[in-house]
Amino acid sequence: MKDGFIKIACATPDVRVADCDYNAEQIISLTKEAAANGAKLIAFPELSITGYTCGDLFFQKTLLDGAMNALKKILKETAELDIVVIAGLPWSYNGVLYNCAAVCSQGRILGMVPKTNITDHGGAYESKYFTDGNREHDIWEDIFFSDDDYHLSVTVKPEIVFSCESIPDFRFGVEICQDVQAVLSPSSRMAVKGASLIMNIACMKELVGSADSRRTFLKAKSESLICAYAFANAGMGESTQDYVFAGRNMILENGKLLAEAKPFESGIIYSDIDVQAITAERRKSSTFPVIAYNDGVHVFDVEITETNLTRHISKSPFIPEDKAELAKRCEEILTMQAAGLATRLRHIHCKNAVVGLSGGLDSTLALIVIAHAFDMLGLPRNGILAVTMPCFGTTDRTYNNACKLAVSYGAELREVRIADSVLQHFKDIGHDPDVRNVTYENAQARERTQVLMDLANEVNGLVIGTGDLSELALGWATYNGDHMSMYGVNASIPKTLVRHLTAFEAERSEGVLREVLFDVLDTPVSPELLPPEKDGTIAQKTEDLVGPYELHDFILYYAVRHSFSPKKIYRLACIAFEGVYDKETILKWLRKFYWRFFSQQFKRSCLPDGVAVGSVGLSPRGGWQMPSDAWVTLWQREIDEIDG
Repeated sequence: MKDGFIKIACATPDVRVADCDYNAEQIISLTKEAAANGAKLIAFPELSITGYTCGDLFFQKTLLDGAMNALKKILKETAELDIVVIAGLPWSYNGVLYNCAAVCSQGRILGMVPKTNITDHGGAYESKYFTDGNREHDIWEDIFFSDDDYHLSVTVKPEIVFSCESIPDFRFGVEICQDVQAVLSPSSRMAVKGASLIMNIACMKELVGSADSRRTFLKAKSESLICAYAFANAGMGESTQDYVFAGRNMILENGKLLAEAKPFESGIIYSDIDVQAITAERRKSSTFPVIAYNDGVHVFDVEITETNLTRHISKSPFIPEDKAELAKRCEEILTMQAAGLATRLRHIHCKNAVVGLSGGLDSTLALIVIAHAFDMLGLPRNGILAVTMPCFGTTDRTYNNACKLAVSYGAELREVRIADSVLQHFKDIGHDPDVRNVTYENAQARERTQVLMDLANEVNGLVIGTGDLSELALGWATYNGDHMSMYGVNASIPKTLVRHLTAFEAERSEGVLREVLFDVLDTPVSPELLPPEKDGTIAQKTEDLVGPYELHDFILYYAVRHSFSPKKIYRLACIAFEGVYDKETILKWLRKFYWRFFSQQFKRSCLPDGVAVGSVGLSPRGGWQMPSDAWVTLWQREIDEIDG
């Protein structure tokens, strides 16, 4: 439960219709199993103590008394467990019957939540037995069990929010089955009262196509409410007189399916939900309403323990893992990049673009985007001026690839050798060219930018920036050098995604273009500002200096997208990159990331325009707003406290 992770469970017991004692034993057994596995909350299906399909037996006092006694047994047998249990049962009050969820913890009932949307759809005929839970409000009832040795004062009302005392972000509400489908559902109201988790105990029949429809609906529900959503459904053991019930329990979080049970199988599914992430997402959302929600909140508590995470943590959170989805995403992003640039060119009546082409990944992607933008506008590609500017660190491999790329895309290729200009500049400022420091490197980058800007004036075109999101996060750009352009098409594309976008373009290309794109992908990332090795290969490799981009992109995603703390990001990174990087390496680059991220904000405060394509962006115009003088002290202190 540290770092906001809570392990929850949904269980489908093998019920016997109307056999309350047997059903209680199944609930107790599965609860003990879930508690032993670290779950802090478990939900069982609608009317799980009696079975949903009892029909007119719900009118029998024997069944109703049996259900209450079974609930007492569940309370007693789970009193020593550090887990909240939600089980369904019929409850009689003032001569009417309610379909309720009993929320139990440590031998007491935290509250009884009645179903509020009673349906007769599909032959359920619930209104024959049960009353709408909205009919009564704020019922306070002393519940006495049949042997009179155990009684509790219980609140019975819809839309109760249950709040964990030691973990403020862990607040949940309960709705029952079709309640979720109401126009103004209880889950919607409980979410704006602060519930980060909604538990749905249900008995939904299985029909052809119903599982897909339900999954889609609950994904959308959890995303719109920015919450975790758990669905515990009835399964084997319910009467098959008219329908079958398949279980198919689900646990979701903000639109993502974390766990799903196989159909027609009893048992438990688990997942660890992240209530900190949900709260952080709500804080950033301008569409999530904020209301006072302390009224009607019921407090409970569980012990704070270390949750053994079972959820999948991708090493590349910017990249879809499904190949078909990745291809679709790449197509969409390239189109968005090209559409952004095309709109700008059309707006200023510009028919020419200038790009510095190094033969590396970023400038290659920029050229790809420019070519697609020109195609959108129906402009001839010879209006693209691709400029290669060899200098001290340029290798034959990258130079040749740059030339081949320009020709393959039908751009005009121009070569401007800048070594003499840079040496003259060194002479002008009194710099010794044998001193290969930051001045030596940045002078080349700024000379290249000057060349591009002046050529843009000459051809009446725009200079298209090539720098990517990862470089902006680390400040790995020469201020007023490659940092500057007239439109930055890659500004919201992380380095790991740049690689996949280029690979996508390569896969659908042919001939020389396909060959050169794959060779660019195989080339080490480098600014090529230092002379090559003696064998002509690249001497200056970026990832040796600033760290692995896949690790920095991982940190960037969770630091900006979810506002996670360094400790939490470190924990996730150790799981995601297990066997790839040791803990000491992860800690080293985590420290480096935060130091660079804070110290280099001034470069991000004056970025050129560029289209945003995803939820993580560092543009000062809405993507990321941060003062250039913010101190990293608190973040570094937390990193120093990490035991690597």
